Amino acid sequence: MKNILKLSVFALLFISATACDSDDDLTVVTPSKAAVLAIPAEGSVFVLDKLTPNEVVATFTWDAAQYGGAPMAISYELQMAKSGTDFKDVVVVSVTTTNKVAVTSGELNAAALNAGLTAFESQDADIRIKSYVGARGIVQYSNVIKIAVTSYSAWDNWGMIGSATPNGWNDPDTNLEYDLATKTYSYTGPLVVGEYKFRLDDKWDTNFGDDGNNLSLEAGGANIPVAVAGDYTIVVDFIGKKYTITKN
Repeated sequence: MKNILKLSVFALLFISATACDSDDDLTVVTPSKAAVLAIPAEGSVFVLDKLTPNEVVATFTWDAAQYGGAPMAISYELQMAKSGTDFKDVVVVSVTTTNKVAVTSGELNAAALNAGLTAFESQDADIRIKSYVGARGIVQYSNVIKIAVTSYSAWDNWGMIGSATPNGWNDPDTNLEYDLATKTYSYTGPLVVGEYKFRLDDKWDTNFGDDGNNLSLEAGGANIPVAVAGDYTIVVDFIGKKYTITKN
């Protein structure tokens, strides 16, 4: 019995000594200096082109973040959010372990749309660098730079043109908003007495009118009349070749 007790005490002492040695070997990693985003410059303007999605539009570059303690690999996220939202709905543009990343037109466009920027309009976005190390993800954030992005929709760009629309028969067309769930396009806003048509990409190559003024669409069809000025909601189904127009 005494031998068993001696062995138990020895085992406990060995475990305690080992634990102490392990604690002595632990190195605490602490944030020391956040990354500094240097390129692009504040106020840079990006007009993205749907025809060149693989073109590199910018190489985002920053001074590396610093951490105190044992050397560890640092990971970085290039983050974007709609300007003025304090990164409430943050979008990760790219992830890397270097201090720069080349971003294509398609990648920046996808990030802009996911961040809530409106396609075909120049809108401000905030970008920053998130750095982190270790399994616990010790995080630091860089300075914030504001850029202006004109994105394009990932779906067809339909619009309205005509004397009844806000821009009349002049370019640009009045853009229709796309609903991903219903796969329909819509416009809500003022119309004056006159007429209008729908066309694709601000060109006459593909356009629709209504030959019978019966809420069905025909390619190259007749102008659609508006008899009473007011605020309207128009919903268009280009797949089913039909539309509705409601005076609000």
